[in-house]
Amino acid sequence: MTQASNQQEIRRQGVLGVHSLDHFVMDVPDLAEAKKYFDLFGLEVKEEGATLGLYCYGGSQRWGIIRQGTPKKLAGLCFGCFADDLPRFKEHLDKQGVSFEGDDQSVRFADPMGLPLEIRIAARTANNELAPFDANGGSSDKRAAPLRSECERTRPRRLSHLAMFTGDLDDGINFYRDVLGLRLSDRSLHIVAFMHAPHGSDHHTIALLGGTGPGLHHTSWEVSSVNEVGVGANHMALNGFDYSWGLGRHVLGSNYFHYVRDPWGSWTEYSAGMDYIPANVDWKDSDLGPEDSFYLWGPDVPAGFTDNLEQA
Repeated sequence: MTQASNQQEIRRQGVLGVHSLDHFVMDVPDLAEAKKYFDLFGLEVKEEGATLGLYCYGGSQRWGIIRQGTPKKLAGLCFGCFADDLPRFKEHLDKQGVSFEGDDQSVRFADPMGLPLEIRIAARTANNELAPFDANGGSSDKRAAPLRSECERTRPRRLSHLAMFTGDLDDGINFYRDVLGLRLSDRSLHIVAFMHAPHGSDHHTIALLGGTGPGLHHTSWEVSSVNEVGVGANHMALNGFDYSWGLGRHVLGSNYFHYVRDPWGSWTEYSAGMDYIPANVDWKDSDLGPEDSFYLWGPDVPAGFTDNLEQA
């Protein structure tokens, strides 16, 4: 992730909106099982009191908080904002008729499905520009691929986005646009919508799926090449997590993907090469049918891919 020396330089002036997805909160029945799974996926898992913290190796940003709880559920999202925007958000929430609690660091409220949300003064975690992408092809003077026995583990470098079930899709779009300031990137009928932060972000910061909600569909983790996607997928399959979808390439977002089903029925995605929407660009959103919006190429979608087991 590239960093700018001045957050103001990558800010869309005059626009109130969150700048990043800071972290998510998830309840799972077994923390030991969660620690094993996310470690295999390539994340640094830290025991933090009665919870687990999910980090990318070499980074200080905590991307996920995993708590002990039954049944498994998405338990909250936290978004980051600029410090001078927090008082404006409090006024904005009041005008929108959204009940909230707050202090000098954050505001806390719920979305229409009852999912706990927080907007907090936080460092920007969104990319500042198009993420580096390594084509990682062959070499003209030596073998480019490492020996399988010497291949390095895939280690994601940041949380790219999160996809969740939100009930009525239009209601979800309206809420996250009107309350948090996210902008619609693209959608597919009443199936899914992709929304980005206005101050420069990947094609989607969150994705909303229509139907029963709330619930987690997947967390997506950024890597730097198709090779890293494949290496990560192979490592998970060799360790028993072979119920998956990929390798493929999405249309909306353009990223290469591989999804692995977690122990609780949601998914974890390796993602590389996503589109980027700069702060000064007014992205023209589209509304496409699934034949043109889901994936450009890849294997057949596995059974149960769009099931919300949190509401089963």
